[in-house]
Amino acid sequence: MLVPVLAGCTGVQSALEPAGPAAYEAARLWWGMLIVATVVLVGVVGLWLHALRRSPASALDPAHERRIARRWLILGGLLLPGVSIAALLAFGVPAGQRMLLAGEAGAPALRIEVTGRQWGWDVHYPEAGVRLRDRLQLPVGRTVELQLRSEDVIHSFWVPRLAGKLDLIPGRTNVLRLRADEPGVFRGQCAEYCGSGHAGMALAVEAQPEAAFAAWLAAEAGR
Repeated sequence: MLVPVLAGCTGVQSALEPAGPAAYEAARLWWGMLIVATVVLVGVVGLWLHALRRSPASALDPAHERRIARRWLILGGLLLPGVSIAALLAFGVPAGQRMLLAGEAGAPALRIEVTGRQWGWDVHYPEAGVRLRDRLQLPVGRTVELQLRSEDVIHSFWVPRLAGKLDLIPGRTNVLRLRADEPGVFRGQCAEYCGSGHAGMALAVEAQPEAAFAAWLAAEAGR
């Protein structure tokens, strides 16, 4: 049974096979939450089995029962949730900040405009005047700033191997920063149900070495 489960952890659209820093942080957060959830599950099942096997307790005096109830209230109702929430915040907030890719050194972010519509993607490189349909070209190793817009209903831009998803809301421009650290072709998908053609609203994302990307962009701009 383990083999079919692990087979879903790889592929062109697997968030557990990151190819960029933002996706790496998302995968790291996922694995951390899985480990914590597994520990909690094992603990709960262990307590349940212990409760099934223990002998019935003799009657306790009311004062002792109140002490036990107070102990469970403090440990299980206050201390455990407080420590758990603090640990999750300490782990999750820095990871969320790193996923934003803000303040990175190096070349300025490449600005690309992406417009979602039923049921496809319009991609525009404003500095070069290049337009694509359902395809996105990226340079490897350079941060890209995607300006996301929708011309009809709410969509959601998601390339699992490169970054988390971000909604496209009519009348607004949302910004998603991502970076591909290796060349390859990745699959993007609308992650918000947007009508009957939603399942086919995909985007081919190709990351190329910087020199190859510059040559491609110049050739497209010269057409």
